[in-house]
Amino acid sequence: MYHDSPAPLLENAARGAEWAWRDIVERYSALVSAVCRHYRISGADAEDVRGAVWLNLVTHRAQIRDAEALPGWLRTTTRHECLRVLRHRTRQIPTDAVLIDDPAEPDFAAALIGEERRAAARHALAALPPRDRRLLSMLMCDPPRSYREISATLGIPVGSIGPSRARCLARARRAPAVAALLGGDPLDVPGHTPQSARVTA
Repeated sequence: MYHDSPAPLLENAARGAEWAWRDIVERYSALVSAVCRHYRISGADAEDVRGAVWLNLVTHRAQIRDAEALPGWLRTTTRHECLRVLRHRTRQIPTDAVLIDDPAEPDFAAALIGEERRAAARHALAALPPRDRRLLSMLMCDPPRSYREISATLGIPVGSIGPSRARCLARARRAPAVAALLGGDPLDVPGHTPQSARVTA
């Protein structure tokens, strides 16, 4: 039984309809599997990821306020589970395997984690008000724009740029994607310090 929108499926699943859960799994299994393939997760590890994703959905379905966000929620949850598997793999590498590994070979898991951190930062910035986005974007330039240039462009006093940056970062850190993925680590913004990130609006 299929619907164009996932809303009826989630509503019926919340009421305990087994057919709704089956339809959700059938409809979105390909999406979950595609994310697993992207992270090179297969076999028993992929089964573990899929099981964890569906268990998370059963446990946290009430957190999905907008049913249309279900595909994105599943994609994000699957990414987190894939990264969990990759982190576990890195902890299980034998010492002798590390010794004979090519030091020039990039750490795949670390690269993926870095990619996820950058994606979370982009999503958090996109959710900020336009003025906050402009300020952080100017600070994130390479090299970052000078305070005097930022002041002239945005029309704010030079002395208020630092406190404004801290408030912007505090708001960005409260974004669900950042809180879940970065585990409290500061966003990678030039000139940012952990102390400033803890300043609240």
